[in-house]
Amino acid sequence: MTTEQQQLEAIHNFEGKYPKQLWYLFLVEMWERFCFYGMRGVLAIFMVDVLLLSGKDANLKYGAIQAFVYAFTFIGGIFADKILGFKKSLLFGGIVMITGNILIGLNPHDFFYYGITLSIIGTGFFKPNISSMVGELYREGDPRRDAGFSLFYSGINIGALLGGALCVYLGKTIGWNYAFFAAAIAMIVGVLLFLATKKALGPIGNSPLEHLPTKKRGIREIAVYVGAALSIPLIHAMIVDTDYTDYFMYAIGPVALIYFFYEVSRMESSAAKKKMFAALLFIAFSIIFFAFFEQSGGSLSLFAKDNLNSDLLFFSIDPNIVNNVSNAFFVILFAPIAGLIWVALSKKKLEPNTVVKFGMGFLFLAGSFFILYSTKYFAGPDGITSLNIFTSAYLVMTLGELCLSPIGLSIMTKLSPNRLVGMMMGLWFLASAYGQYVAGLLGANMASPNENATNLEKLTLYTDGYYQLAIYALIAGVLLIVISPFIRKLMQEVK
Repeated sequence: MTTEQQQLEAIHNFEGKYPKQLWYLFLVEMWERFCFYGMRGVLAIFMVDVLLLSGKDANLKYGAIQAFVYAFTFIGGIFADKILGFKKSLLFGGIVMITGNILIGLNPHDFFYYGITLSIIGTGFFKPNISSMVGELYREGDPRRDAGFSLFYSGINIGALLGGALCVYLGKTIGWNYAFFAAAIAMIVGVLLFLATKKALGPIGNSPLEHLPTKKRGIREIAVYVGAALSIPLIHAMIVDTDYTDYFMYAIGPVALIYFFYEVSRMESSAAKKKMFAALLFIAFSIIFFAFFEQSGGSLSLFAKDNLNSDLLFFSIDPNIVNNVSNAFFVILFAPIAGLIWVALSKKKLEPNTVVKFGMGFLFLAGSFFILYSTKYFAGPDGITSLNIFTSAYLVMTLGELCLSPIGLSIMTKLSPNRLVGMMMGLWFLASAYGQYVAGLLGANMASPNENATNLEKLTLYTDGYYQLAIYALIAGVLLIVISPFIRKLMQEVK
């Protein structure tokens, strides 16, 4: 047995519920998500208040930016699988994200699109690969894997809660440059933590080209970095003019599917192929889920800005802070409870399977949009409605997310062969890219075409749009539950 195999065995044979390496990755991801969600929460407001875009244009650009962020995770996942390895990919991505945030912080008005371009590239190399490393901490078939991903998911949401609240507060009350500098500092902390703890990961995340001579491997790695740099003007142009985003999204999906089918065609095992097709069905439904769920950064952000009062229970609070942190707060609060409920149902042999949980996620999502629609009945003549009702919709939406997102990360690693985990994680996040892209289109359709529209007119347009989303989410949830036996057969032995 080689030294690397011994290190991997030692990691897989951990005692207790979680390996110590999971806590290191948890902390790194927590700070990266502070950076990501802090920026996400201020994008739409910043573009309306500082760049003076209309609500429609802000929604379109928000959707384009978020789509590119997730689309590049697919590309970053492939380069990590084939050339860099997860560790180098993560480190490179983190450094590029830091640079992007500092650039915006120096001059938010003039450098915004250049900084966002760097953040897109950086996240593409960072995001899918840390999730892939979490999966590799566990031996195939280890029942503790789902619990590990649930803990990892809570790290995502602690970062989202902190970053979401602080960056909105800094941007709206002190200065927008401070919001972006805070995101940069959080990312610096995450990168330093990774550098301090990466040795504990042993061979996990190493370059797949370590068998090659150092010079030959170095040339390929440098080619990836150069390619990333050469993509900067292209991404910048597509963000500035969202018409180009449409062309990109029309192209990247088919290319990704062709690559997916190419990899599946190379598999000899029929069972492995079926599992890959099951993963593809999960990915397809997740596009619909995220298209609705990700209204939070676009239309819901502008809805909170214009149409909500500041009274939450016994407190007065900025509605945009509530919009940006409610989901993360409720995940942290209810994720452990959801885990206990699944365990209790499992003991009684009543736990729903993964596919039915996905369907339940859509049903909760539908409920949340029905609640958002109902806010129109609590509005005054000024178009200002209840922050309490709005927040309760986030509670229901979060319950839906808890049925889907943590399981999604885990199921991708379970259904994928080791050599394609990075690609499948990237494909999962590419589905999020399409969800974000469609979210921007949906939000733009709900935005008023008239810049002088009253708050009451804006309220009516948004809430009528949320009613439509509720109906579509309800249909998707019922359909998924109906076809769940078919998907379960494709999943083979995977639970």
